[in-house]
Amino acid sequence: MLRLGRAAALLRTLPAQPPGEGGKIPKRAASAGRKKEILLEVHGEPGGGIAEILMNRPHARNSLGKVFVDELFETLEVLHFDESIRVVIIKSKVKGVFCAGADLKERAKMSNTETDHFVQRLRSLMNGIAALPMPTIAAIEGHALGGGLELALACDLRVAASSAKMGLIETTRGLFPGAGGTQRLPRCIGLSRAKELIFTGRQIDGQEAFSIGLVNHVVPQNEEGDAAYQRALALAEEIVPRVDIASGMAIERMCYAQNIPTRDREEGMAAFIEKRPPKFIGK
Repeated sequence: MLRLGRAAALLRTLPAQPPGEGGKIPKRAASAGRKKEILLEVHGEPGGGIAEILMNRPHARNSLGKVFVDELFETLEVLHFDESIRVVIIKSKVKGVFCAGADLKERAKMSNTETDHFVQRLRSLMNGIAALPMPTIAAIEGHALGGGLELALACDLRVAASSAKMGLIETTRGLFPGAGGTQRLPRCIGLSRAKELIFTGRQIDGQEAFSIGLVNHVVPQNEEGDAAYQRALALAEEIVPRVDIASGMAIERMCYAQNIPTRDREEGMAAFIEKRPPKFIGK
């Protein structure tokens, strides 16, 4: 209840918004005079357990600017303390792009110190996505480049359209993956393949990404341009009925507590030490 209360308190600081299309219930809304770059919606009816983070910065192809990052941090804070959410899908509202990576126009105006601080903030953002207590799924429809791919790598699962383009392209621009890509990519596809993608800055499509294990599922793109999202949604609906990790750990703890005082537990450990078969009596 404490977690829900904290989330509710944070939500009260955000403007109200009427229900969206398709029965989706937005939790966040545009503030006066400026369109929100990150939207948070609950899929379907309240209590359905699936939240959607929608990246909405069309003029900059969802690049990771200061406002975008700040709003994504706020959204993660809401989700982290909302026990009603069981799965989170991260997707784009901008056609043809998931996230284009760093906002280099904004970055060019930063001093060296400001750049260092901002990149550290990006690392913290990706760690925040990875630390969410519920499974996260990246639905990649278009380009996921540089920091955009690092964002997808921070998710637990990735679903891509076959036409999607992915790559850590920083080296082609005199830069270096700085938001976790050098760590998460090798853990995902292996060290040798990760080195090749980083050294060359090459972009790969959804099919190749699937073949090397970068994404969990690849689907042909549909006319609506949301094939990856539809597959991610189906995957989320599979996951929702499963018990969440926190509840599962609590159940495990209760079961283990019942096992601790039993004679069979003591017999099992004694038999191991004495190198003999255990003689259990059911007590």
